[in-house]
Amino acid sequence: MVLSSAAIRGGPTRSRPMLLVLVYGVFLVLVGVTASALVAITSAHISNATLNATVSRDASLVDLFISTNLDSGDLVAMAVSPGRVAELDGKLAALTREDQIIRIEVRALDGLVLFASQPRAVGARPVPSAEMRQALRGQASVALVVSAGLEDAAPPAIGASSLVREYLPIVRNGGRTVAAVAVWRDAAPLLSTIEGAQRDILVVVLGAAVVLAAILFIVFRAAQARITHQQVALLEATRRDALTGLLNHGAVVAILGDLVEKARRGDGAVGVALLDVDNYKLLNETHGHDAADGVLIRVALLLGGGVGSADHVARYGPDEFLLVWQAATAMDVERRLIGLQAELTALSVQLGDSERLPITVSAGIAAFPEHAGSVTELLSTAGVALGEARASGGDATRVAHRDEERAAFAGFDVLQGLVIAVDTKDRYTKRHSEDVARYAVFLARRLGLDDDLIRIVQVAGLLHDVGKIGIPDALLRKPGKLTAEEFDVFKQHVVLGDAIVRDLADTDLVRGGIRHHHERWDGRGYLEGLSGEEIPLVGRIMAVADAFSAMTTTRPYRKALPLEEALKRLGDAAGTQLDETLARAFIMGIETAPDAPLPGEEARSSTLWTPQRRVA
Repeated sequence: MVLSSAAIRGGPTRSRPMLLVLVYGVFLVLVGVTASALVAITSAHISNATLNATVSRDASLVDLFISTNLDSGDLVAMAVSPGRVAELDGKLAALTREDQIIRIEVRALDGLVLFASQPRAVGARPVPSAEMRQALRGQASVALVVSAGLEDAAPPAIGASSLVREYLPIVRNGGRTVAAVAVWRDAAPLLSTIEGAQRDILVVVLGAAVVLAAILFIVFRAAQARITHQQVALLEATRRDALTGLLNHGAVVAILGDLVEKARRGDGAVGVALLDVDNYKLLNETHGHDAADGVLIRVALLLGGGVGSADHVARYGPDEFLLVWQAATAMDVERRLIGLQAELTALSVQLGDSERLPITVSAGIAAFPEHAGSVTELLSTAGVALGEARASGGDATRVAHRDEERAAFAGFDVLQGLVIAVDTKDRYTKRHSEDVARYAVFLARRLGLDDDLIRIVQVAGLLHDVGKIGIPDALLRKPGKLTAEEFDVFKQHVVLGDAIVRDLADTDLVRGGIRHHHERWDGRGYLEGLSGEEIPLVGRIMAVADAFSAMTTTRPYRKALPLEEALKRLGDAAGTQLDETLARAFIMGIETAPDAPLPGEEARSSTLWTPQRRVA
């Protein structure tokens, strides 16, 4: 059966949550990377700015201390009296009582501590660090360090766990460095400032992320809702007739198939009425398409909501409507149709300067299982009854023949009715099917098949595209390449065709041609992906005939190929798309057989083309 709207929607619907998770995952990764980068960059900038400001401030402080307290002789090791050392140590200690300074040392060029805020450090010679040597060269330095394992600080050990260490050169006139000052500060306030900035950044970033996530969610949901609405509308449009808004041919056949299956399992009944607007063709030719369409719309409105209206109403053909009642016998349908026809008698239309014209319909009634054992039989039987109603002059209702006459419609007459149904749906499809049957029979004879199998091949050719009655006209006649979604819908015609003929007697081989004529020899066809000789012989024959007909017939999306080019492409497809043996036999026959069925009347009458190659 044709896939339902829900089934077609299932794939995209299930994929959307995964898409949302993926989008959110990418979003969270971007937020995390952004937040980490902002924290790192901001921390570095704050740290550098604070350290530079600290060096600048301490350099001014040291300059003031040196200019007001130190003499040139104070910087000569072993030349300063203990009293002077104690005096200067006390002044340095006074500096440490402000601004988180833990220790200050004045060091000679050889690293000896001359004066210090911690008197015990005087006279020590710590291991000179690279930064100390840099300061002795006249360049100030600053760094964040930890006290654990610190080697360039004189004893006793400094208690703070994290320190800001500075080395500031003492430069005399002439730019000569004569000593250096080492300053250690408690880094806790600086680190606290950096941590506070990090928290603020994280709060801002995460807050913005939450807002953006909410906006993204709202936008995504709105977009998803719109896409879902458009997809549902598109799918619904494939089930609806554009003019009347009623179900179209394919949709009602699918629904009818489901109802018949349920009735078969539950010993129920399904009644149908096939209605035809009387004199529609004459009305169309006399007053134009717009007037005729107006009549169809009025009839459709009445059928969709009138007295005794059906469970399902569809536009079945150009001027035909199919009404379906669940759990209804033929007598029930006839009784309900009387009410509808009574309402129709009140309808009339005036076109231009014409008199008011009546609107009448002819109707054929059939029921399952009363008159038919399958959907195909049911529709064909209703069609025969409709033909009898029209033959009687129109504006009439006929009920199908009873059980004892059903056998007359169970054979090829029913299949012929399906061919007529294809013609009603699309004249091109019917011409194409006739050509495919002609080419398939020709190939079957070239293969030496028996007469019974050749007849099956002919029927399969005529009906191989019968499922296209369920494909929307917009797809069948689209003057361009189908989208992936449209092609998925189009591919269902093989399933629908198989479903339409499945209940007819002796049609297993025919069904093989219908269901499998788009399978490929290399296994890349549809719908089941069969390959090689897994594909039934009738299906492989149909594939060759269908490919040749498709290439040599003008389609809505391209013109027919020349015969030589079509045969060349057929040969190129041998062994990949097509069974090579069958393709070569067909090409040989077209090129050499005097009775070869050439495409088109022009080709049949032409004697200008001479084959340029032969199949080995």
